[in-house]
Formats: sequence, structure tokens, C-alpha cells
Amino acid sequence: MIKEICEVTVVHEEVVERVQQALPDMWAAAQLFKALADETRLKIAYSLTLEEEMCVCDVAAVIGSSVATASHHLRYLRENALAKSQRKGKMVYYSLADDHIHQLVKVAYEHTTEGDGHGDS
Repeated sequence: MIKEICEVTVVHEEVVERVQQALPDMWAAAQLFKALADETRLKIAYSLTLEEEMCVCDVAAVIGSSVATASHHLRYLRENALAKSQRKGKMVYYSLADDHIHQLVKVAYEHTTEGDGHGDS
């Protein structure tokens, strides 16, 4: 088994500098993962990979919640650019914001169902 820390401290300055210069602001990406870190919101997002769009009532039924609770989660996803909404008459339908979110949710699920999920080599 590999020890979790280096046995000696050696900073590879050229590597650190190269990475620091290339490292973008990750705030928005962190917000995206924060929004998906809630199991209910992730279930909603995954549901929207199975059906292109769903009304708030259907989402509530899928997650076993009130319409108000489903609406709250859907609004959070929309405010964080993960979902979009559209009113059709008296109904409001939600869909994922774009194909990137669709892929991200699917890949996250697939990753957790492959092997032991620990990624140790």
C-alpha cells in the first residue's frame, strides 16, 4: 500500500510555477459541483438526462417530494446554470441547461458504478 504523504519534502518549482500560471479561476466550476453535491438535485439532474424535459409536478413525483420542494431544487439548478425552464400554458417545464451538464451527470454516475470507484493504481 502506498503511503499517503511524501517521505521527504521536495518542491518541484518548475512544475508548481507552470501549473500556477495555467490554473484558471475555478469558482464557477466549484459552484457547479456544489449545486450537484445535493443527492436530491443530482437525482433531478439525472432524471433530466432520461427525459429531455419534465414539469415540476413530475419531478416532485419522481423524487417523492412536494411540488414546492421540487420547485425549490429546480430553481437552485436554474440559478446555477445547470437547468433551464420554460412555461407552457399553466405548466413549467425544466430541462438541463446544455449537453455539457448532461454529459457531466452521466459520467459522474457511470464513474460510481465502475469497479471500486477509488481510482488507486
